[in-house]
Amino acid sequence: MLNNRKILLGISGSIAAYKCVNFVRLLVKQGAEVKVIMTEDAKNFITPLTLSTVSKNPVFSDYFNEKNGEWTNHVSLGLWADLFIIAPATANTIGKMANGICDNLLLATYLSARCPVWVAPAMDLDMLAHHSTQQNIQKLISFGNKIIEPGTGELASGLIGKGRLAEPEELFEKCLDFFGNNLPLKGKKVLVTAGPTYENIDPVRFIGNYSSGKMGFAIAETFANLGAEVELVSGPTHQKTNHFSIHISKIVSANDMLLNCQKYFENADIIVMAAAVADYTPTLVSDKKIKKNEDAFSIDLKKTTDILKWMGEHKMEHQILVGFALETDNELANAKGKLIRKNLDMIVLNSLQDEGAGFAGDTNKISMIFKNGDIKTSVLKLKNEVAKDIVEKIITLK
Repeated sequence: MLNNRKILLGISGSIAAYKCVNFVRLLVKQGAEVKVIMTEDAKNFITPLTLSTVSKNPVFSDYFNEKNGEWTNHVSLGLWADLFIIAPATANTIGKMANGICDNLLLATYLSARCPVWVAPAMDLDMLAHHSTQQNIQKLISFGNKIIEPGTGELASGLIGKGRLAEPEELFEKCLDFFGNNLPLKGKKVLVTAGPTYENIDPVRFIGNYSSGKMGFAIAETFANLGAEVELVSGPTHQKTNHFSIHISKIVSANDMLLNCQKYFENADIIVMAAAVADYTPTLVSDKKIKKNEDAFSIDLKKTTDILKWMGEHKMEHQILVGFALETDNELANAKGKLIRKNLDMIVLNSLQDEGAGFAGDTNKISMIFKNGDIKTSVLKLKNEVAKDIVEKIITLK
């Protein structure tokens, strides 16, 4: 959701500076590019090396770099950022900001920034309540700056009261809300399936397939990055996601997947069925391991419920339904037939004839076939790039 967002973090000299490590880590994990400016006093509480490591960028604190003779251009930093957050902001830094005092790099950057500026105060309760501090905070608000209210609790002095820096998670959520308002899928609910299903034969054996879940997980993350709330129903896979907008339901069998999909189907605006669901399941499942007693052994199979067909039959007017087809022959004809039979808006065709496509690998080559007969074929790409192509096309179907 924060992909390619540029966030500048200014840290002043408060013991609460330690919270910035977690805050920066959360931002970077969601794709933001983070640069940090520190005052000299801030270095007494946390090292530039720590923040450089988690931000993956150099940390700025001086106008001049004596080692290489370079000048830190505060104007460029201010113009670079999409958002400038000063956290923790001490009474000293707030006072200087309010009165145009410019005696360090952080303040020089603040005075030349053109992006929105957020200020997160952190200080002892009496300092925060002092008339001069409150007057300075009101000045900053009048300048158009946003104040992130400090919390109440135990302070470094041992006193209990208001003055604690907002928690990293709170700062992070505010960033998500700020940037999320412009995302194209904000407020949309999406259902995605991923991975294989395992159909038990006995307690130790199953019928399965080679699906890794990579494609489905990449699609789910792409939707989430565009603001959607995603329900991801996943069969057994090693894939993981920590995206805060993705809720995972882990299932094993085709029937498990059916029940979970039915649970989330009605509220979904978009449904993408990327899982490789078993077409057949054993008629009888042994509750004990089947011993190797015979030279030949057969298993009776019965059809599983066709989840995609069920969805096509129950699809509502506002919903978009997308299926996948993995084919080995007559690829285009089979995919088009599936699109029509199952009342889909779009189907994504994989051919095992294409080198680098299909299960397990990190790449895929697809053709997207639409209800109006249009076909768009892509070149071989990484699956996360293919996911972006798929989601981009789905958005145009809305």
